[in-house]
Amino acid sequence: MIRSFSAAAGQTGNELDGQAIARSMSNAPGVSSVRLTNTSSSAVTGQIRISRINDFLSVTQGSGFIVFEQAGSGGRLTVNINRNNGRVMLSLLSPQVVDYFNALMAPIATGEEISKDEYLDIAAGFYSKAISDEIANSKIQASIEFPGRITNARGGTFSGRRANFDIPLLDLLVLETPLIYEVIWN
Repeated sequence: MIRSFSAAAGQTGNELDGQAIARSMSNAPGVSSVRLTNTSSSAVTGQIRISRINDFLSVTQGSGFIVFEQAGSGGRLTVNINRNNGRVMLSLLSPQVVDYFNALMAPIATGEEISKDEYLDIAAGFYSKAISDEIANSKIQASIEFPGRITNARGGTFSGRRANFDIPLLDLLVLETPLIYEVIWN
C-alpha cells in the first residue's frame, strides 16, 4: 500500500526509512532502544525496547489509550484506541509515519468522524481505487514480548511471553469502532 501511495505521489527510493524512524522514535520518553530495518522499500521490522514504562506512559496520562498494571510477577496491559484518544497514539509515532497518516487524510489524524466506507470513497476519489483497495486490505503486524508468561490476549494470539496482533489498517485510520487489545500475564 505504501509503495502504491508513494508511486502515485511520484516518490522514489525507500517509502519507509527504518533507520530514520528508529532515530526519531528513540527520543520518545521511556524508550531505551530502537532497532528497525527495512525488509523492503515499503516494509520495516525490528524492535522497540521500553525500559521505563512510567516515562513512556506519561505521554498518554489521562487519555485511556494505554493502561498498564503490574503486581508481583503478573500484570495487564490494555490498549484502547478510539476517536477521542487516537491523536495521543499518533504522538508516540515517528514523524515520518505520522506524515503518511496525514497524507492519507486519515480520520485519526484529521479528527473527522466518518465511516470506513465513506473514507474508502474519499481515498479512491483522491488517489485511486487501487490505493483504496490496498488500504482496505492492509494490516499492521505487532509482536510484543511481556515480562511473564501470557495467559490471555484479547484481539490477538499468544505463545509463551509473546503476543501477536494483526491490526486492520482501515480500522486504525478511521476508528469507526474502538480498537481494544488486552494482554494478561503471570
